[in-house]
Amino acid sequence: MLDPREYKDWQIAEEAEKHMPTPAEFQKRLSLEDGELIAYGKMAKLDFISIMKRLENKKNGKYIEVTAITPTPFGEGKSTTSIGLIEGLGKLGLDVGGCLRQPSGGPTMNIKGTAAGGGNSLLIPMTEFSLGLTGDINDISNAHNLAMLALNARMQHEYNYSDEVLFSKGLRRLDIDSRRVEFGWVIDFSAQCLRNIIIGLGGKMDGFTMSSHFNITVSSELMAILAVARDLADLRQRISEIILAYDKYGNPVTTADLEVDGAMAAWMRNTINPTLCSTVEYQPCFVHAGPFANIAIGQSSIIGDRLGLKMFDYHITESGFAADIGFEKFADVKCPLSGLKPDVSVLVATIRSLKMHGGGPQVMPGRPIASEYYQSNPGLVEAGLENLLHHIATVKKTGLTPVVCLNSFDSDTKEEVRIVRDAVEAAGAKFAVSEHWRYGGEGAIELAEVVKETCEQPHDFHPIYDLSLPLKDKVEMIAKEVYGADGVDWLPSSLNKLKEYSENPAYKDFSVIVVKTHLSLSHNPTLKGVPKNWRLPIRDILIYGGARFICPCAGDISLMPGTASDPAYRRVDIDVNTGKVKGLF
Repeated sequence: MLDPREYKDWQIAEEAEKHMPTPAEFQKRLSLEDGELIAYGKMAKLDFISIMKRLENKKNGKYIEVTAITPTPFGEGKSTTSIGLIEGLGKLGLDVGGCLRQPSGGPTMNIKGTAAGGGNSLLIPMTEFSLGLTGDINDISNAHNLAMLALNARMQHEYNYSDEVLFSKGLRRLDIDSRRVEFGWVIDFSAQCLRNIIIGLGGKMDGFTMSSHFNITVSSELMAILAVARDLADLRQRISEIILAYDKYGNPVTTADLEVDGAMAAWMRNTINPTLCSTVEYQPCFVHAGPFANIAIGQSSIIGDRLGLKMFDYHITESGFAADIGFEKFADVKCPLSGLKPDVSVLVATIRSLKMHGGGPQVMPGRPIASEYYQSNPGLVEAGLENLLHHIATVKKTGLTPVVCLNSFDSDTKEEVRIVRDAVEAAGAKFAVSEHWRYGGEGAIELAEVVKETCEQPHDFHPIYDLSLPLKDKVEMIAKEVYGADGVDWLPSSLNKLKEYSENPAYKDFSVIVVKTHLSLSHNPTLKGVPKNWRLPIRDILIYGGARFICPCAGDISLMPGTASDPAYRRVDIDVNTGKVKGLF
């Protein structure tokens, strides 16, 4: 085991990959039958349909969810903790696995870097994980852009041809309103130059001229659909319901209307099979789906969790962002859609984040962290506990007993840790310090033991709000019970949509996905701790027909991030003698 204080993540991964089990060895370890594991270089895809059919009568394992307190812009280590917990449970001799989200090329080549964990809680093969995996994001990009191609081509032909000519080609006029095209294009990089574009310049055979845009691929509705689909049939049906635009009479124009849904499903057919990766201590971990955590659920897939719960005695999944966003959507959206109920939620916190919420200096990406975060300051930690206690209360509202994992840093002091432990236990939650980043599974044994013990305790999981409530009441409940707001202000720009979506029976069963910043419990990213005396403003409501999401927006949102002035790609390179990638973090 290499010391992560002395070696980079890519070096730790490279060393671990020398002894990584081959797909054939994993097939034997996991008791998979021939054909159920599809080798793909150092990795493999798992045949979801075949394995689920064989194991359909097997009892599910324990279901463990990982979330966090409101993070600093650098994150508090949910992925690292998820992998460390898999390694820790493995050290206890338990049959364990997990499922994490697939990273996007945008953050990997920008400030955040890969989402492979870190130190000795790392997912391998790290290069393949970070740079495209087995092609799911490429398939989603192709399927998404095919829909946009079909839409623009149809608009061109309807503009150029009469009804008679269209009819002779087997087409009916859709009368698409060019001012109400909802779809755009996707690319999996943070390309701010593509946020607003004009397409169709040239002659009449060069497409329909209109304003358009690019989003990052992981924000595509197809990625959201992959995350929530239960199986291939569900995926296929949802693809056909994607709303691309509206006609001149206000009716939705779907992929099925353009007869492109079948071809899109063909591009997506292999994406339902999770990819099998490994921790650096060689426990199995799936990677499947990577949806945004604001306009989508920010979770790895329902398919991945269904499969893991059949294959392992303990299955770990991670929710994006903090408990006010990730865990809320896990409890109120993912679990009702999947029919699965968790046994425990692990709430990740750091001394660093508590100091920030206690009034510490501003933490900004791309800038060094202030020295106050590396010096002992029990007063700042105690002042920041309010945020942690708020998230504990949120998890407890679902009937679960949360396990708070203090993700350990070398600069943490015994007094700071004691303050957190006392507050957590007084709040009725469990507590564990974990040093998985430095020591891998050995450093996560305390966490693993507490999680295992909590899984065995009786609990009665349920969503935070009644799923039969009207749309307006659901948003009010989330704002008050989860965010701590005094109420919701529906701005004039949202009222017509609120009325339309509330009264239309077609949207009755759609899931509510509130869009807001992850950097605060409120809609204002500068407000830390637990903001008081504020109301949640809803300025717009987005609708996603295939994912079946209604997304009330509390603030501006860009589905195309920008690349910073000092991006990660400046440090990524290859060894020309071996072809190995270096510099990933």
